[in-house]
Amino acid sequence: MKVLITGICGFTGSTVARALQDLDSTIELFGIDNFIRPGSERNRGPLQSSGVRLYHGDIRHASDLESLPGVDWIIDAAANPSVLSGVDGKANSRQVVEHNVFGTVNLLEYCKRTGAGFILLSTSRVYSIAALAKLPIEVEDRAFQPKLDSISIPGISSEGVSEDFSTASPLSLYGSSKLASETLALEYGDAFHFPVWINRCGVLAGAGQFGRPDQGIFAFWINAYFRRRPLKYIGFDGQGHQVRDCLHPRDVAAIVWKQMQSRQRLVERIQNLSGGVLSAMSLAQLSDWCAHRFGQHEVASDPVPRPFDLPWMVLDSSRAMQQWDWQPTVPVEEILGEIATHAKLHPDWLEICVTL
Repeated sequence: MKVLITGICGFTGSTVARALQDLDSTIELFGIDNFIRPGSERNRGPLQSSGVRLYHGDIRHASDLESLPGVDWIIDAAANPSVLSGVDGKANSRQVVEHNVFGTVNLLEYCKRTGAGFILLSTSRVYSIAALAKLPIEVEDRAFQPKLDSISIPGISSEGVSEDFSTASPLSLYGSSKLASETLALEYGDAFHFPVWINRCGVLAGAGQFGRPDQGIFAFWINAYFRRRPLKYIGFDGQGHQVRDCLHPRDVAAIVWKQMQSRQRLVERIQNLSGGVLSAMSLAQLSDWCAHRFGQHEVASDPVPRPFDLPWMVLDSSRAMQQWDWQPTVPVEEILGEIATHAKLHPDWLEICVTL
């Protein structure tokens, strides 16, 4: 089987590539990356040494795809992944749309020509910010929790946010561009008869993740805490009670591998992928973990909210578990531990991958 991974030198793309090779040594991997993200260049050599054939190109440019070989599947891991993209002054809004929508269209046109299947790594950020922000919450064990006994909203339960939850705007430019990519992928697949799977991922985390607070909060927080960098709880009550789940990309690779074996399987095409409630923790709880591992470090407080922040976001992956007999295998303690080990081995990691 021949597989092309876009954004292969990013954290997710490179980790999925290595995991797929572990799952099947006969798989033939190709990758394309534009290397614009700080830190991505470091993954080039190890991937090439493992037999991955790399192409330097940008999926926003259709001509860059013309030299790519024919493959059986495309795994789209290329995106501008920050919820603040296009509104934080570091990238313009048009670039977000070009990365996350136009790039996807070029890949779908490739699938249309070749019949390759398409797997989109999407995001929990396609779910409505307004609806999530209105959830009644309370603090339990230094973490926000929704007060489920006082609400009746489709798509939310004690297991988290399911695929039935609202995707109404506002979503952020990032979230809306990924939702548009999902819709286009499903339409292209139906119109031109190639398989499409869409995996909405929670926060992906693990060793080697680029330490940016808007993209990899677990990796950023652990690296910054270990280095005694200034840290701040931003927004809400200023106490770090906001909650996210996390998932290792190796577990993403496990379900992607199953999907690539099942071109015609008649199940739902969209599923959440997440560590769920078992992996969820607040920033305050993450600080407690860091303090136990590294010793105490003061964290400042700023209750002024940032755009698009949410007090609580945990995905429910029940559909993926039922449809694919899948479940996350890398527990949160292991994820945090490997990030911490990587931080100690790479004391310059924040300087390498964060543009301040």
